[in-house]
Amino acid sequence: MRVDKYLKNSRLIKRRTMAKEACEQGRVYINGKVAKPGDEVKVEDIIEIRLGTGSVKVKVLSTKDNVPKNQAQELYKNL
Repeated sequence: MRVDKYLKNSRLIKRRTMAKEACEQGRVYINGKVAKPGDEVKVEDIIEIRLGTGSVKVKVLSTKDNVPKNQAQELYKNL
């Protein structure tokens, strides 16, 4: 699954366009490397998002599509 789509499905970033822009600005990392919007995300990958003054680091547990809002946190684990 594309990283911009995963960030939107997991509700880590509210909209896919915002996720795409964050990737293009070099604020999203997959396993320590800067991610492009089309980079693939796999189970066990570590994603780090640096927005504003803070950052979020998560481990991918699942790459399901069309997940209900109340189950979005089951796609990742906070580190």
